[in-house]
Amino acid sequence: MQHHERLHERLVQAGLTVVEDVRPGGLFPPEAAWRVAGRTAAPDTAGRGTLDPGWWHRLRDADGSFLVAVAGHRIGGNDSWWTRVRHLGDGVPALAGGPGFVALSPDGQVLLAELPGADGPRVTALDRLPERLEEAAEAAGRETEAERAAVWATVPSPSGWPLHWAEWIGFNPAAPDELLIRLLDVETGFLYSCDRPAVLDAAVAHPDPRVRARPAEAFRPALTPGQWVRLVSAERSPVRRLLLAERARAWDVALPASLYEDLLTGPARADAAELNGIPAPLLPGLATDADPRVRRAVCGRWDDLPAPLREPLLTDADDTVRTAALLAHHRSAPMPREVLAALPDRWRALEECRFAPALEAELVRDGDEEVRRTLAGNPRLGARAVAVLAQDPSGAVRSAVALRADLGEEQRAAVRHDFDPTTLCHPLPWVESLHGDPGAMRRLAASSHPLVRRSVARARRLPPDVVEALARDEDRVVRLFLAEACDDAPPAMLLEVWSWWDGSFSHPDRPRSHPRFPRTGLLRHAGDPRGRMRRLVLDDPESTPADVARLARDPEAEVRCRAAEDPRLSPADAVRLLNDPADSVRRTATRTARLPARVLAGLLHDRATASDAVTNPAIPVPVLHRILAATADAVEAAEAAEAAKAAKAAAEGSRTAQDRNR
Repeated sequence: MQHHERLHERLVQAGLTVVEDVRPGGLFPPEAAWRVAGRTAAPDTAGRGTLDPGWWHRLRDADGSFLVAVAGHRIGGNDSWWTRVRHLGDGVPALAGGPGFVALSPDGQVLLAELPGADGPRVTALDRLPERLEEAAEAAGRETEAERAAVWATVPSPSGWPLHWAEWIGFNPAAPDELLIRLLDVETGFLYSCDRPAVLDAAVAHPDPRVRARPAEAFRPALTPGQWVRLVSAERSPVRRLLLAERARAWDVALPASLYEDLLTGPARADAAELNGIPAPLLPGLATDADPRVRRAVCGRWDDLPAPLREPLLTDADDTVRTAALLAHHRSAPMPREVLAALPDRWRALEECRFAPALEAELVRDGDEEVRRTLAGNPRLGARAVAVLAQDPSGAVRSAVALRADLGEEQRAAVRHDFDPTTLCHPLPWVESLHGDPGAMRRLAASSHPLVRRSVARARRLPPDVVEALARDEDRVVRLFLAEACDDAPPAMLLEVWSWWDGSFSHPDRPRSHPRFPRTGLLRHAGDPRGRMRRLVLDDPESTPADVARLARDPEAEVRCRAAEDPRLSPADAVRLLNDPADSVRRTATRTARLPARVLAGLLHDRATASDAVTNPAIPVPVLHRILAATADAVEAAEAAEAAKAAKAAAEGSRTAQDRNR
């Protein structure tokens, strides 16, 4: 709000009446207007000393209004908003001589701008703006090889944005492994999505522990099991080594026994004892360890402990060890009432333990609904107790019963349960454990419970009749999960799901990236009223550059964005899309390899677009190396400045402390 208020105050001081802040809609966006004013990807216009009253009259519509953006007062991020103002009379608004501005007529035909420069203000005044931009795009698209070479010879220039380049150059698909390995000493954010074996090898072997850890922190690490083991083994900090080991086990990486032995002899021994996968020969030593935290942890491997090692744990002098042992023991041996009553916290027992028949019968009729709901999810509950809870007056209890693994499907259908189909859900673990059993999948695919069917749909492979049934399921989330996870999903269903789903964070671009997604016959969607279906036209192998050009002018941004990705896009259309009202389209166009070198070089040196432009694969590799060199120097200078600032602050703090002590 303060941002808006400061801008509005500045405009009022310039003699303007503020009407409203508006999005560009179908108009020329402010971001592109700044590039026109800066001669980047825009017509080469001669600078004018002043903007006379005639230009301001041409800018205004009948009620005296026009659109304006002022440097230093951005609204909406990336200059995506204009401010509509009104100016009456014959004078000139007092915008000149300030931080810079761009102004657009409401019909998009006239553009006025002033930017401060080393040699004085740079003024731009253009009429017939769409026509001029069209001419400029066509001219830029006729760039010759010699002109491209001349442009790249000057990149990067001193006026660039090396800190922006440093952050994003690692995402350029044309960057060779050797460049990315050099980049490890400068910036490592790209490792979160890097899947190149040579680069990951270099990261795992890097002397800086912060660099080594980055690949392990990715949402979906691309490290191989061997790289994981080397990564954990190379870490010298016991705490960090344990964290990396935990992360590796979370991704089902088998760690060697020698690594477990190393972790269990270090200062983080008690925490290491919590790791799953500890080899059985190491367990006896943990069961008799002097540290109660270690003995408590080994109770999690109860079934792997020999009986002579279990007995002492059940009577251990430490309350936490004894409790953990009792809970583990009573997963198979029925728990009597006196043991439950003696537990410091009975909730874990209610979740996972087996109970003596009389105690169980009493618990399922407990007056506390939360007790009954917890029991309803206990996999060790007896059949009689389950039957009682299936008739419970609480819908929450019955709903928990309906998801039990030990129910037959007729029993499940008989349970009156509540289920909100719009709630975020996760596959049921017990269904996932049966994904490799065709008979179980066939039975569960016919379940009355949507969450059971959704969990079946998450299987990677399914029998043909199960796929056919799930592809027709009335619950569209079942069809979505089938499209995302199952390799056998049918093409027709994938196309249907695409009509309303564009991919999730965990399954980006599915169903369109599914190997069975239809690739032919998509031209028929050229006239579809839904933009997302028109997008598919360019996936058809029979589509042409003419289709690309047509969709680059589509009324919907997502269609234009798809055209901007197409390698058949003409250079002129690539330049046109840089001026698109939609930020997503402009950013995609900035990354297309079809941009002329002069335009791309300008985007590289524009603060608003430098981050996207440096990821463009059309940048020659030698130029990428020069950009990296510039970024390395800039990052080193920034770090030195930050260190000097910190040292100065520390020295000033020390002097202040000394003054107080005098």
